Amino acid sequence: MTSVRAARTALAATAVVALTAGALAAPAVAATTSKKPGHTATQQALDAAVAEGVPGAVAQARSGRTGWTGTAGERGGQDRYRVGSITKTFVATVLLQLQAEHRLDLDDPVEKWLPGVVRGHGHDGRKTTVRQLLNHTSGIYDVTSDPGFQQKVFGPEFLENRYDTWTPEQLVAVAMTHEPDFAPGTAWSYSNTNYVLAGMVIEKVTGRPYGKEVERRIVKPLKLRATSVPGTRTTLPQPSSRAYSKLSIDPDATTIHDVTELNPSLAHAAGEMISDSNDLQTFYRALFKGKLLPKGELREMTRTVPISAEHPEFSYGLGLQQQKLSCGKEVWGHGGGIHGSSSEAHTTRDGEHSLALNFNADWAGDSQRVVEAEFCGS
Repeated sequence: MTSVRAARTALAATAVVALTAGALAAPAVAATTSKKPGHTATQQALDAAVAEGVPGAVAQARSGRTGWTGTAGERGGQDRYRVGSITKTFVATVLLQLQAEHRLDLDDPVEKWLPGVVRGHGHDGRKTTVRQLLNHTSGIYDVTSDPGFQQKVFGPEFLENRYDTWTPEQLVAVAMTHEPDFAPGTAWSYSNTNYVLAGMVIEKVTGRPYGKEVERRIVKPLKLRATSVPGTRTTLPQPSSRAYSKLSIDPDATTIHDVTELNPSLAHAAGEMISDSNDLQTFYRALFKGKLLPKGELREMTRTVPISAEHPEFSYGLGLQQQKLSCGKEVWGHGGGIHGSSSEAHTTRDGEHSLALNFNADWAGDSQRVVEAEFCGS
Protein backbone atom coordinates (compact mmCIF):
# COMPACT_ATOMS: atom_id res chain seq x y z
CA MET A 1 0.00 0.00 0.00
CA THR A 2 1.04 3.57 -0.37
CA SER A 3 1.80 6.22 2.16
CA VAL A 4 0.35 9.71 1.76
CA ARG A 5 3.60 10.78 0.12
CA ALA A 6 3.62 7.85 -2.31
CA ALA A 7 -0.03 8.40 -3.20
CA ARG A 8 0.87 11.77 -4.60
CA THR A 9 3.08 10.10 -7.19
CA ALA A 10 0.59 7.40 -8.15
CA LEU A 11 2.50 4.72 -6.30
CA ALA A 12 5.55 4.60 -8.54
CA ALA A 13 7.66 5.82 -5.66
CA THR A 14 6.70 2.82 -3.59
CA ALA A 15 7.88 0.47 -6.32
CA VAL A 16 11.15 2.17 -7.20
CA VAL A 17 12.55 3.18 -4.04
CA ALA A 18 7.05 4.52 -0.74
CA LEU A 19 -3.89 7.76 18.72
CA THR A 20 -5.02 11.03 18.82
CA ALA A 21 -7.36 12.80 16.52
CA GLY A 22 -5.64 16.07 17.29
CA ALA A 23 -2.41 17.48 15.97
CA LEU A 24 0.84 16.49 17.65
CA ALA A 25 4.19 18.12 17.74
CA ALA A 26 7.05 16.06 16.37
CA PRO A 27 8.63 13.94 19.14
CA ALA A 28 11.91 15.06 20.57
CA VAL A 29 14.95 13.32 19.13
CA ALA A 30 16.53 10.79 21.44
CA ALA A 31 20.15 9.68 21.38
CA THR A 32 21.23 7.34 18.60
CA THR A 33 21.80 3.74 19.64
CA SER A 34 23.57 0.85 18.02
CA LYS A 35 24.01 -2.71 19.28
CA LYS A 36 27.16 -3.52 17.32
CA PRO A 37 30.07 -1.50 16.00
CA GLY A 38 30.48 -0.93 12.27
CA HIS A 39 27.89 -0.02 9.66
CA THR A 40 28.95 3.58 10.08
CA ALA A 41 27.43 4.78 6.82
CA THR A 42 24.11 3.06 7.57
CA GLN A 43 23.91 4.63 11.02
CA GLN A 44 24.74 8.03 9.56
CA ALA A 45 21.90 7.62 7.05
CA LEU A 46 19.47 6.87 9.89
CA ASP A 47 20.70 9.91 11.79
CA ALA A 48 20.26 12.05 8.67
CA ALA A 49 16.64 10.92 8.30
CA VAL A 50 15.88 12.04 11.86
CA ALA A 51 17.71 15.33 11.29
CA GLU A 52 15.45 15.88 8.27
CA GLY A 53 12.27 15.45 10.30
CA VAL A 54 11.59 11.72 10.73
CA PRO A 55 10.63 11.15 14.40
CA GLY A 56 12.35 7.77 14.57
CA ALA A 57 14.23 5.28 12.41
CA VAL A 58 15.31 1.68 12.88
CA ALA A 59 17.36 -0.65 10.71
CA GLN A 60 18.80 -4.12 11.02
CA ALA A 61 21.34 -5.77 8.75
CA ARG A 62 22.89 -9.21 8.47
CA SER A 63 25.99 -10.29 6.62
CA GLY A 64 26.37 -14.04 6.87
CA ARG A 65 25.85 -14.77 10.57
CA THR A 66 26.80 -11.31 11.75
CA GLY A 67 23.97 -8.96 12.65
CA TRP A 68 23.70 -5.27 13.43
CA THR A 69 20.93 -3.02 14.73
CA GLY A 70 20.82 0.76 14.51
CA THR A 71 18.24 3.27 15.68
CA ALA A 72 17.82 7.03 15.64
CA GLY A 73 15.21 9.16 17.34
CA GLU A 74 12.48 7.56 19.43
CA ARG A 75 12.75 3.98 18.20
CA GLY A 76 13.56 0.57 19.63
CA GLY A 77 15.62 -2.01 17.77
CA GLN A 78 12.85 -4.61 17.99
CA ASP A 79 9.98 -2.32 17.02
CA ARG A 80 7.15 -3.82 15.00
CA TYR A 81 5.68 -1.68 12.23
CA ARG A 82 3.28 -1.68 9.31
CA VAL A 83 5.26 -2.86 6.28
CA GLY A 84 2.93 -1.64 3.53
CA SER A 85 3.73 -3.01 0.09
CA ILE A 86 6.33 -5.46 1.38
CA THR A 87 3.16 -7.52 1.86
CA LYS A 88 3.21 -8.04 -1.90
CA THR A 89 6.23 -10.35 -1.78
CA PHE A 90 4.45 -12.60 0.73
CA VAL A 91 1.35 -12.71 -1.47
CA ALA A 92 3.32 -13.48 -4.63
CA THR A 93 5.19 -16.25 -2.81
CA VAL A 94 1.92 -17.94 -1.84
CA LEU A 95 0.65 -17.82 -5.43
CA LEU A 96 3.91 -19.30 -6.73
CA GLN A 97 3.62 -22.08 -4.15
CA LEU A 98 0.10 -22.79 -5.41
CA GLN A 99 1.43 -22.99 -8.96
CA ALA A 100 4.14 -25.42 -7.82
CA GLU A 101 1.35 -27.54 -6.32
CA HIS A 102 -0.49 -27.45 -9.70
CA ARG A 103 -3.47 -25.73 -8.15
CA LEU A 104 -3.30 -22.80 -10.54
CA ASP A 105 -1.18 -21.48 -13.37
CA LEU A 106 0.09 -17.92 -13.30
CA ASP A 107 -0.95 -17.61 -16.92
CA ASP A 108 -4.57 -18.36 -16.02
CA PRO A 109 -6.87 -15.48 -16.88
CA VAL A 110 -8.09 -13.67 -13.78
CA GLU A 111 -11.61 -14.38 -15.01
CA LYS A 112 -11.11 -18.10 -14.35
CA TRP A 113 -10.81 -17.49 -10.62
CA LEU A 114 -12.77 -14.26 -10.20
CA PRO A 115 -15.55 -14.38 -12.81
CA GLY A 116 -17.06 -10.99 -13.54
CA VAL A 117 -14.89 -9.12 -11.00
CA VAL A 118 -12.50 -7.39 -13.41
CA ARG A 119 -15.08 -5.72 -15.64
CA GLY A 120 -16.07 -2.17 -16.41
CA HIS A 121 -14.82 0.84 -18.36
CA GLY A 122 -12.55 -1.33 -20.49
CA HIS A 123 -11.24 -3.68 -17.82
CA ASP A 124 -11.53 -7.33 -18.82
CA GLY A 125 -10.42 -10.21 -16.60
CA ARG A 126 -10.63 -12.57 -19.56
CA LYS A 127 -7.64 -10.81 -21.11
CA THR A 128 -5.64 -10.31 -17.90
CA THR A 129 -3.51 -13.03 -16.31
CA VAL A 130 -2.55 -13.68 -12.72
CA ARG A 131 1.09 -13.15 -13.71
CA GLN A 132 0.23 -9.67 -14.98
CA LEU A 133 -1.26 -8.86 -11.59
CA LEU A 134 1.96 -9.86 -9.88
CA ASN A 135 4.37 -7.94 -12.12
CA HIS A 136 2.12 -4.89 -12.58
CA THR A 137 1.68 -5.26 -16.33
CA SER A 138 -2.11 -5.73 -16.10
CA GLY A 139 -2.99 -2.08 -16.77
CA ILE A 140 -5.67 -2.29 -14.06
CA TYR A 141 -6.39 1.11 -12.51
CA ASP A 142 -4.88 1.68 -9.07
CA VAL A 143 -7.57 2.12 -6.45
CA THR A 144 -5.33 4.44 -4.44
CA SER A 145 -5.22 6.87 -7.36
CA ASP A 146 -8.98 7.41 -7.16
CA PRO A 147 -9.57 11.01 -5.96
CA GLY A 148 -12.48 10.06 -3.71
CA PHE A 149 -10.52 7.23 -2.12
CA GLN A 150 -7.54 9.53 -1.59
CA GLN A 151 -9.69 12.16 0.06
CA LYS A 152 -11.28 9.68 2.43
CA VAL A 153 -8.20 7.58 3.22
CA PHE A 154 -5.11 9.76 2.84
CA GLY A 155 -6.25 13.32 3.56
CA PRO A 156 -7.64 14.93 6.72
CA GLU A 157 -10.82 12.85 6.36
CA PHE A 158 -8.71 9.86 7.41
CA LEU A 159 -9.20 10.94 11.02
CA GLU A 160 -12.96 10.40 10.62
CA ASN A 161 -12.65 7.17 8.62
CA ARG A 162 -9.59 5.47 10.15
CA TYR A 163 -11.64 2.64 11.69
CA ASP A 164 -13.78 1.91 8.62
CA THR A 165 -13.64 -1.61 7.16
CA TRP A 166 -13.07 -1.99 3.44
CA THR A 167 -13.79 -5.28 1.71
CA PRO A 168 -11.55 -6.30 -1.19
CA GLU A 169 -14.64 -6.27 -3.40
CA GLN A 170 -15.22 -2.62 -2.48
CA LEU A 171 -11.62 -1.70 -3.29
CA VAL A 172 -11.79 -3.40 -6.70
CA ALA A 173 -15.15 -1.82 -7.44
CA VAL A 174 -13.65 1.64 -6.95
CA ALA A 175 -10.91 0.81 -9.45
CA MET A 176 -13.43 -0.50 -11.99
CA THR A 177 -15.10 2.92 -12.19
CA HIS A 178 -12.03 4.10 -14.12
CA GLU A 179 -10.54 3.08 -17.44
CA PRO A 180 -7.46 0.85 -17.39
CA ASP A 181 -4.08 2.51 -17.79
CA PHE A 182 -3.21 0.39 -20.84
CA ALA A 183 -3.99 -2.94 -22.51
CA PRO A 184 -2.76 -5.95 -20.49
CA GLY A 185 0.88 -6.79 -21.09
CA THR A 186 1.74 -3.67 -23.09
CA ALA A 187 3.38 -1.54 -20.38
CA TRP A 188 4.17 -1.34 -16.66
CA SER A 189 2.37 0.64 -13.96
CA TYR A 190 2.26 0.02 -10.22
CA SER A 191 -1.27 -0.76 -9.05
CA ASN A 192 -2.39 -1.81 -5.60
CA THR A 193 -5.57 -3.18 -7.14
CA ASN A 194 -3.44 -5.94 -8.68
CA TYR A 195 -2.60 -7.32 -5.26
CA VAL A 196 -6.06 -6.91 -3.81
CA LEU A 197 -7.11 -9.18 -6.69
CA ALA A 198 -4.16 -11.51 -6.04
CA GLY A 199 -5.35 -11.96 -2.46
CA MET A 200 -8.84 -12.72 -3.74
CA VAL A 201 -7.41 -15.35 -6.13
CA ILE A 202 -5.63 -17.05 -3.22
CA GLU A 203 -8.90 -17.20 -1.32
CA LYS A 204 -10.77 -18.64 -4.32
CA VAL A 205 -8.12 -21.32 -4.96
CA THR A 206 -7.65 -22.40 -1.33
CA GLY A 207 -11.01 -21.63 0.23
CA ARG A 208 -9.23 -19.67 2.99
CA PRO A 209 -8.46 -15.96 3.45
CA TYR A 210 -5.16 -14.97 1.89
CA GLY A 211 -3.82 -13.98 5.32
CA LYS A 212 -4.39 -17.46 6.71
CA GLU A 213 -2.43 -18.90 3.79
CA VAL A 214 0.42 -16.45 4.38
CA GLU A 215 0.51 -17.47 8.02
CA ARG A 216 0.28 -21.20 7.31
CA ARG A 217 2.80 -21.28 4.48
CA ILE A 218 5.34 -18.62 5.48
CA VAL A 219 4.92 -17.09 8.92
CA LYS A 220 4.65 -20.30 10.94
CA PRO A 221 7.27 -22.40 9.07
CA LEU A 222 9.84 -19.59 9.34
CA LYS A 223 8.82 -18.82 12.95
CA LEU A 224 8.26 -15.15 12.19
CA ARG A 225 7.00 -14.26 15.64
CA ALA A 226 6.72 -10.52 14.98
CA THR A 227 4.86 -10.91 11.68
CA SER A 228 1.09 -10.84 11.34
CA VAL A 229 -1.73 -10.24 8.90
CA PRO A 230 -3.97 -8.01 11.04
CA GLY A 231 -7.17 -8.01 8.99
CA THR A 232 -9.27 -5.35 10.72
CA ARG A 233 -7.24 -5.11 13.95
CA THR A 234 -6.46 -1.42 14.41
CA THR A 235 -3.59 -1.48 16.91
CA LEU A 236 0.08 -2.32 16.60
CA PRO A 237 1.46 -5.14 18.76
CA GLN A 238 4.23 -4.32 21.20
CA PRO A 239 7.02 -3.41 21.12
CA SER A 240 6.31 -0.60 18.68
CA SER A 241 6.54 3.14 18.32
CA ARG A 242 3.94 5.67 17.30
CA ALA A 243 3.38 6.47 13.61
CA TYR A 244 3.03 10.02 12.30
CA SER A 245 1.65 11.71 9.19
CA LYS A 246 0.84 15.22 8.00
CA LEU A 247 -2.18 13.87 6.06
CA SER A 248 -1.59 16.51 3.45
CA ILE A 249 -0.20 16.86 -0.06
CA ASP A 250 1.02 20.35 0.85
CA PRO A 251 4.82 20.12 1.24
CA ASP A 252 4.69 23.11 3.60
CA ALA A 253 2.10 21.58 5.94
CA THR A 254 3.25 21.66 9.56
CA THR A 255 0.50 19.86 11.49
CA ILE A 256 1.52 16.33 12.45
CA HIS A 257 -1.02 13.65 13.37
CA ASP A 258 -0.65 10.39 15.25
CA VAL A 259 -1.91 7.76 12.78
CA THR A 260 -0.75 4.66 14.65
CA GLU A 261 -4.23 3.19 14.85
CA LEU A 262 -6.05 2.41 11.61
CA ASN A 263 -8.11 -0.34 10.05
CA PRO A 264 -5.64 -1.96 7.61
CA SER A 265 -8.41 -3.45 5.48
CA LEU A 266 -7.97 -0.26 3.43
CA ALA A 267 -4.83 -1.96 2.08
CA HIS A 268 -5.82 -5.64 2.17
CA ALA A 269 -3.33 -7.89 0.32
CA ALA A 270 -1.64 -4.86 -1.21
CA GLY A 271 -0.13 -3.74 2.08
CA GLU A 272 -1.74 -4.64 5.41
CA MET A 273 0.96 -6.74 7.10
CA ILE A 274 2.94 -5.99 10.26
CA SER A 275 6.46 -7.22 10.95
CA ASP A 276 9.86 -6.16 12.28
CA SER A 277 13.30 -5.84 10.74
CA ASN A 278 14.48 -9.22 11.98
CA ASP A 279 11.53 -11.14 10.54
CA LEU A 280 11.67 -9.33 7.21
CA GLN A 281 15.30 -10.30 6.78
CA THR A 282 14.54 -13.89 7.73
CA PHE A 283 11.79 -13.99 5.10
CA TYR A 284 13.79 -12.57 2.21
CA ARG A 285 16.88 -14.61 3.04
CA ALA A 286 14.80 -17.80 3.19
CA LEU A 287 13.13 -16.91 -0.10
CA PHE A 288 16.42 -16.45 -1.96
CA LYS A 289 18.03 -19.46 -0.33
CA GLY A 290 15.29 -21.65 -1.82
CA LYS A 291 13.46 -22.49 1.41
CA LEU A 292 10.03 -21.30 0.24
CA LEU A 293 9.87 -22.03 -3.49
CA PRO A 294 11.18 -24.68 -5.89
CA LYS A 295 13.93 -23.49 -8.23
CA GLY A 296 11.56 -23.13 -11.18
CA GLU A 297 9.15 -20.87 -9.31
CA LEU A 298 11.96 -18.76 -7.84
CA ARG A 299 13.32 -18.36 -11.36
CA GLU A 300 9.89 -17.11 -12.50
CA MET A 301 9.66 -14.76 -9.53
CA THR A 302 12.97 -13.12 -10.41
CA ARG A 303 12.20 -12.76 -14.12
CA THR A 304 11.80 -9.01 -14.31
CA VAL A 305 10.26 -6.39 -16.57
CA PRO A 306 11.60 -2.83 -16.90
CA ILE A 307 9.86 -0.11 -14.92
CA SER A 308 10.73 2.89 -17.06
CA ALA A 309 13.37 4.26 -19.39
CA GLU A 310 14.04 6.98 -16.83
CA HIS A 311 14.95 4.41 -14.17
CA PRO A 312 16.90 1.59 -15.86
CA GLU A 313 18.43 0.69 -12.50
CA PHE A 314 15.06 -0.69 -11.37
CA SER A 315 13.08 -3.65 -12.66
CA TYR A 316 10.18 -5.64 -11.26
CA GLY A 317 9.58 -9.37 -10.98
CA LEU A 318 6.66 -11.10 -9.28
CA GLY A 319 6.20 -9.14 -6.08
CA LEU A 320 9.90 -8.33 -6.12
CA GLN A 321 11.89 -5.26 -7.02
CA GLN A 322 15.40 -5.58 -8.42
CA GLN A 323 17.75 -2.64 -8.29
CA LYS A 324 21.32 -1.90 -9.29
CA LEU A 325 22.95 0.32 -6.69
CA SER A 326 25.45 3.10 -7.35
CA CYS A 327 28.37 0.82 -6.48
CA GLY A 328 27.23 -1.82 -8.98
CA LYS A 329 25.77 -4.24 -6.45
CA GLU A 330 22.38 -5.81 -7.14
CA VAL A 331 19.74 -6.20 -4.44
CA TRP A 332 16.26 -7.68 -4.37
CA GLY A 333 13.30 -6.91 -2.16
CA HIS A 334 10.53 -4.37 -1.85
CA GLY A 335 9.65 -1.00 -0.38
CA GLY A 336 6.50 -0.33 1.55
CA GLY A 337 4.55 2.70 2.67
CA ILE A 338 1.36 3.19 4.63
CA HIS A 339 0.16 5.92 6.99
CA GLY A 340 3.04 6.96 9.23
CA SER A 341 5.32 4.19 8.06
CA SER A 342 7.98 3.91 5.36
CA SER A 343 9.91 0.63 5.04
CA GLU A 344 12.51 -1.12 2.89
CA ALA A 345 13.65 -4.76 2.93
CA HIS A 346 16.35 -6.05 0.58
CA THR A 347 18.87 -8.83 0.19
CA THR A 348 21.62 -9.83 -2.19
CA ARG A 349 20.71 -12.57 -4.67
CA ASP A 350 22.48 -15.23 -2.56
CA GLY A 351 20.55 -14.24 0.56
CA GLU A 352 23.75 -13.56 2.49
CA HIS A 353 23.61 -9.79 2.99
CA SER A 354 20.26 -8.28 3.98
CA LEU A 355 18.74 -5.09 5.33
CA ALA A 356 15.34 -4.05 6.66
CA LEU A 357 14.44 -0.58 7.88
CA ASN A 358 11.53 1.62 8.89
CA PHE A 359 10.80 5.31 9.41
CA ASN A 360 7.77 6.08 11.56
CA ALA A 361 6.71 8.97 9.31
CA ASP A 362 5.54 9.28 5.72
CA TRP A 363 6.60 12.80 4.70
CA ALA A 364 10.36 12.95 5.27
CA GLY A 365 13.56 10.94 5.13
CA ASP A 366 15.39 9.15 2.32
CA SER A 367 15.14 5.38 2.79
CA GLN A 368 17.07 4.76 -0.43
CA ARG A 369 20.04 6.53 1.15
CA VAL A 370 20.00 3.92 3.92
CA VAL A 371 19.94 1.09 1.36
CA GLU A 372 22.87 2.60 -0.52
CA ALA A 373 24.79 3.13 2.71
CA GLU A 374 24.38 -0.47 3.86
CA PHE A 375 25.28 -2.21 0.64
CA CYS A 376 27.76 0.32 -0.78
CA GLY A 377 29.06 2.18 2.29
CA SER A 378 31.17 1.10 5.23
